[in-house]
Amino acid sequence: MTGPLAGDDGLVRCPWGHLPALRDYHDTEWGMPVSGEAAMFERLCLEGFQAGLSWLTILNKRARYREVFHGFDADRVAGLSDDDVERLMTDTGIVRNRAKIEAARRNARATIELRADVGLEALIEGFAPDRTPRPRDTSELPGFSPESTALSKALKKRGFGFVGPTTTYALMEATGIVDTHLVGCFRRGASGRWPD
Repeated sequence: MTGPLAGDDGLVRCPWGHLPALRDYHDTEWGMPVSGEAAMFERLCLEGFQAGLSWLTILNKRARYREVFHGFDADRVAGLSDDDVERLMTDTGIVRNRAKIEAARRNARATIELRADVGLEALIEGFAPDRTPRPRDTSELPGFSPESTALSKALKKRGFGFVGPTTTYALMEATGIVDTHLVGCFRRGASGRWPD
């Protein structure tokens, strides 16, 4: 069991938040709400690209993802041609997985279609739970939830790919829809959505 740890700066964090490459992300971004279609689309895509990999791998490549996917502007990503996909398959700055690249393009098209209905942000927010977990150590961290499973099904029904229940749960964590900072971590409740 691994609980929150005090760092050399005296702040108590989730154990993964002490890794130098992840500390700033933990302290400033993870678990915070995002605003705007592009921001939510980015989180959705990056969580999909993470599937089967570590978040650090994706975080280290995030700047390049933002570049090649045009700031995650859904209209521009939806317009990627097959030649663009082939070009991306040779880009060492991203994870070169054809299925994930094509899913990002498909997800952009599905995001555009959602504009005539609820929109991507509202659809995802619509699956927010009534309560958030209160993990005291990493062994208590859930990998998915009934809400993330339902969100996964809803997104798949709308044509999205790489949005399994674990991926959608990670999206909920990343955007503060649930708060899985460990109890005792100084960032617990930082989103304002789940004050302790």
